Amino acid sequence: MLDLFSREVVGWSMSSRIDTELVMNALLMAVWQRNPTNAVTVHSDQGSQYTSKERRDFLTAHRLESSLSRRGNWHDCAVAESFFQLLTRAHQAKDLCNQGRRQARHLRLHRDALQSEAAPRI
Repeated sequence: MLDLFSREVVGWSMSSRIDTELVMNALLMAVWQRNPTNAVTVHSDQGSQYTSKERRDFLTAHRLESSLSRRGNWHDCAVAESFFQLLTRAHQAKDLCNQGRRQARHLRLHRDALQSEAAPRI
C-alpha cells in the first residue's frame, strides 16, 4: 500500500496467491504503521480480493473509506502501477547484474584453466 501524499510504502504483504488474506495483511500493516486518527481513503481496483466483506468490515472499524477504480481504468491506480513497474525493473536489473557476475566468474575459471594448461612444465 502506498501513501499518495508521502509516496511511501506503508503496508505490504507477499504470497503466491492474490487473495483477501494478502490484502488484509497489507492493510493491517498500513494501519499499524500510520495509526490514522482522521478518515482516510483507501483506493484499489475492483478485484474480488478488494471487495470482500472482511475488508469492508475492517475499513469501517478503522474509519477508512473505500474507493474503487472504474472497471478497466488503470489510470486510477497509475501511481501504484508506476511503483510496481519500478520494482520490476529493479528486479530485472539485479538479475542481469547477477547473470553478469556468473558469466565473469565462469570466464575467469576458463581463463585460469587455459593458463595452467599453457604454463611450461618442468
